[in-house]
Amino acid sequence: MSKAEQTRTTILQKSFELIYRKGYQATSIDNILATTQVTKGAFFYHFKNKDEMGLAMINEVLYPGMYAALVEPLLNSKDPKKEIHQMMRNVLLKVPFLRAKYGCPAVNLIDEMSPLNSGFKDALLKLTNKWQEAIMKSIEQGKITGDIRADVNAAHAACFIVAGYSGIRNMGKAMGSACYAIYLQELKNYLENLG
Repeated sequence: MSKAEQTRTTILQKSFELIYRKGYQATSIDNILATTQVTKGAFFYHFKNKDEMGLAMINEVLYPGMYAALVEPLLNSKDPKKEIHQMMRNVLLKVPFLRAKYGCPAVNLIDEMSPLNSGFKDALLKLTNKWQEAIMKSIEQGKITGDIRADVNAAHAACFIVAGYSGIRNMGKAMGSACYAIYLQELKNYLENLG
């Protein structure tokens, strides 16, 4: 990786960390520069403005990381009830960077920026849509194997599961991770009732 590519990657990674903790609008370019030791000239060499950097951060840092945690575990689903629950358990309790008091970086950006910036909204919907599609495919596979009832609407179930994740992440900001156990138990009950 060239020095320029390394600088760009550093800007994106440090920006992601700051924005996850502080929010997009509360994070200035100066905040980013202070944590990266990068000059303003180097920042503007790589990005025209903060929003261009923000979109690159979503597409190159947030999307791949969240895709690996949310979508990949479901791609070859054999036991959807177990695998959806395990994926959710892992993303809530096992991903070391995701902390209850900060919520979910994707959910935070959806809440903060989707009403304000259509580019951010589209980039964030790409992840949400991929996640829902993976859940839907997992449920459809469960219908084929007989683990899931034929009358279950996979799209509705996927929307419900993703919305539940968003809600519990936001609750966790105020209540801490203790509320995750309740959510995971109720998710397990919901998934069992799909069979």
